Amino acid sequence: MQTMTGEPNPELQPTESAPELQAASESSQVAEPAAPLSDEPSSQEESQDSQSFGDLLKEFESTHTHRAASQQLEGTVISLSADQVFLDVGYKMEGVLPRSAFPNNGEGVKPGDRFPVSITGRNEEGYYQLSRFRVRQATDWSALEAAFHEKAAVSGTVTAVVKGGLTVDIGVRAFMPASRSGARDAAGMEALVGQPITCRITKLDVADENVVVDRRVVLEEQARTEIDNRRAGLREGDTVIGTVRTLMPYGAFVEIGGGLDGLLHVSDISYSRIGKPEDVLSVGQQITVRVLKVDTDTGKISLGLKQLQPAPWESAGERYQAGQRVSGTVTRVADFGAFVELEPGLEGLIHISEMSWAKKVRHPSDLLKPGDRVDTVVLSVKPPSQSEPGRISLGLKQTLADPWLEAPQRFPVGSQVEGPVTKLMNFGAFIEVAEGIEGLVHISEIVPDRRLNHPSDVLRAGQRVQAMVLGVDPEKRQMKLSIKQLIPTGLDEFLAEHKPGDTVSGRVVALSGSSATVELGEGIIATCRSAGRTGEAPAANVSAPEARMGGKADLSSLTSMLQARWKGNAPAPNAGPEPLAEGQVRTFKIAKLDAAAKKIEVEPA
Repeated sequence: MQTMTGEPNPELQPTESAPELQAASESSQVAEPAAPLSDEPSSQEESQDSQSFGDLLKEFESTHTHRAASQQLEGTVISLSADQVFLDVGYKMEGVLPRSAFPNNGEGVKPGDRFPVSITGRNEEGYYQLSRFRVRQATDWSALEAAFHEKAAVSGTVTAVVKGGLTVDIGVRAFMPASRSGARDAAGMEALVGQPITCRITKLDVADENVVVDRRVVLEEQARTEIDNRRAGLREGDTVIGTVRTLMPYGAFVEIGGGLDGLLHVSDISYSRIGKPEDVLSVGQQITVRVLKVDTDTGKISLGLKQLQPAPWESAGERYQAGQRVSGTVTRVADFGAFVELEPGLEGLIHISEMSWAKKVRHPSDLLKPGDRVDTVVLSVKPPSQSEPGRISLGLKQTLADPWLEAPQRFPVGSQVEGPVTKLMNFGAFIEVAEGIEGLVHISEIVPDRRLNHPSDVLRAGQRVQAMVLGVDPEKRQMKLSIKQLIPTGLDEFLAEHKPGDTVSGRVVALSGSSATVELGEGIIATCRSAGRTGEAPAANVSAPEARMGGKADLSSLTSMLQARWKGNAPAPNAGPEPLAEGQVRTFKIAKLDAAAKKIEVEPA
């Protein structure tokens, strides 16, 4: 058979067997051409003999490999390396298979195991390259037709580079398009000449002896098989070495060998928060990763890098205790607080309520921003559980002195304070008496003379007021205040303007045994303990207004009259030593004044 160029194909000529080659070699050494006898052979003859033997040996090795590639052999495992499995195929040199050609990456393969193999060529080290694909040996057109219909792989040898592709000897001459050769360029195609290959028949016309073969499809199937075997050998938790192939915003694709790629998600790169994968990884970088998940349905592999490092939460409860002072960097700010990174992968939260003693913080960003370095105090540590993540509560204001600790000394009961109204509620008003300290004025302690519907009836936010301290509880962080205690009343004025022994006018409002209740003015009540009760008060002892009203006094005119006479200590009309009676108006002498208790005792004058 001739090649497409018309030149005879030496590789399709009958080849000699090994014994024939040896005989031919021996005859080439014995048989010598007729030449004049001389003491030493000429160097030209030695060179020709050596060249003749080398050509024969090269032809033998090429023929030997070609014939071996045309056979389905049984290989016996001799040894295994980290990447390859060495097999005895019955020839002087062993054959090799990648470990990925076996399930579980050859984990269960051991010396002595036997496997059917086919020889596809030789590698640079001289070992036979093997394949576990069954390769047919086409001996005639009927065998080629069977291989074509069964889509089985056949063995062949590349004979020449021609226009558009290569010619291949598969028992008959076949054409292989360049795009289906598996070679990347012209140099790769030239390197295939003389090499045994495995291919598949894609077109067969027996009448026209037209055969087209495809090597690339076989290589792709072999690669897929090796990838599937490699993937099947991966287990969750395996540690593998890979190379960063591509960086994406959501993670990095890592080649872990055997044509397998896995995704290293950005959240699995580091326990600390990172913005982009390229901040810590680079293309071509070799890293050790852990297999997190192998999806058998989609073939996707999830990898993790941080999982090879100790989890920060494993010993967080031992390293961080309540009350401990720690430093960290603010990573992000939310409406409810700020997150602080204490160490890579370990964050704590400063709640907005724990940021300041002195003032109400409207938003954490008013005090903190990402990147700030802050000192905090650990308030609590809650280790992670199956249902909830771990939490560390931090306090910022705890690094400063608590103003409530000294509040009882600074603001004793009865002292007077001043400050702005910070908030109005239905039950009262809050007043800031010092930085970080607020007191409550109950609605009943705002004014003394009437009942309020709401504190806003007399107060407004921001208004500065004075108040009296009624009580301080530093543990509950509460202070009770009163505004009305500082507002002068008619009783306060009376107590300030009178002293024991003064004579005043008053009206008996009630009699109880030997004592009587005497009204000295609006809201001013005194007690008279030496009263003698009669059944009827003498008419002379009753004032003119009372007589006109049948013994009942006009309270409004009486109050005006008493207010006019108190300051002058003028005696009441018709006053005398007669016994007291209800409704009677007369003069009394102040026996005792108690300003603190706001009590007055009188006796008849």
